[in-house]
Amino acid sequence: MFGSQFYNQATSWAEIRSVLDVMESGRWTSVYTYDHFLPPRTREDEVLETDTLDTLEGWSLLAAIAAVTSKLQLGVLVSGNTYRNPALLAKMAATIDEVSSGRAILGIGAGWNVREHMAYSWDFPSMKERSDRLEEACELIHLLFTSEGLVDYEGEYYTLKQAPFAPKAYQPKGQWNPRAARNKIPVMVGGTGPKRTLKTLALYGDIMNVIASPEQLKAHAEVLNEHCEAIGRDPTEIQKSVHVPIRIVRDEQRAKEIRGDNDWTMIGSVQYVIDRCADFIEAGVDEFCLQSILQRPDVYQELDEEIFSAFD
Repeated sequence: MFGSQFYNQATSWAEIRSVLDVMESGRWTSVYTYDHFLPPRTREDEVLETDTLDTLEGWSLLAAIAAVTSKLQLGVLVSGNTYRNPALLAKMAATIDEVSSGRAILGIGAGWNVREHMAYSWDFPSMKERSDRLEEACELIHLLFTSEGLVDYEGEYYTLKQAPFAPKAYQPKGQWNPRAARNKIPVMVGGTGPKRTLKTLALYGDIMNVIASPEQLKAHAEVLNEHCEAIGRDPTEIQKSVHVPIRIVRDEQRAKEIRGDNDWTMIGSVQYVIDRCADFIEAGVDEFCLQSILQRPDVYQELDEEIFSAFD
């Protein structure tokens, strides 16, 4: 139920490894990296001083994490579709699934960081085209994960011609979600767009991931249910996850300042954080993809012992 997204910047493998040891021995269930090539501090194309911080690549880092862990589910939260051909991305996820004995999750989104696209000369299409590309990419990945034999696909942006794809999935049916309809690597679609992103999720995805309050999560889930009903899919096949900050701050005045207008963020006293966790669970959350956690073993241990233990 409780996962964490590591930050890839201004860190080291030794620091990450020390946190993984705590996660593996505790109640943590999943670990994610992010898909950024410089610290994601802006949605504009401005060049910042922080751009030069050491930043580890997410999928390479995830492969290393797979090799030194045994229980945590593993994902990139989430891969920018504009950064890689989706068939390559599917092969990368399948390889990590094999290495990890079936713990991989393929996270994918439309892509948003204009600064990265500018820095590395990647095309940054309109929002409509990025949404179109995301839907095609998810359809192509779904075909590769579920089809037998060689795969053909002809889309506007992507094409497969007699493409082999093996191995497909190490993990047995039901390992990540007992309600899942098929044996495959789960695809996490990040985003809340009601007309395109949630429709793409209903068509081809397995996990919804959103940044949202409990009330917003319920509203997104209702839209997702409508898309599922329109295509004849059981919405319970799709897990719900939220990407929210968590931090124990024992000074309530300071906690209020940090939360600002977002009282649903899990920042505050131990009981405050436990209560916010309970709100999300009541709203239907299957997994917390927690963010903004200091990458220190003692911080991860504290959350495990003081927060997660309340939900044993």
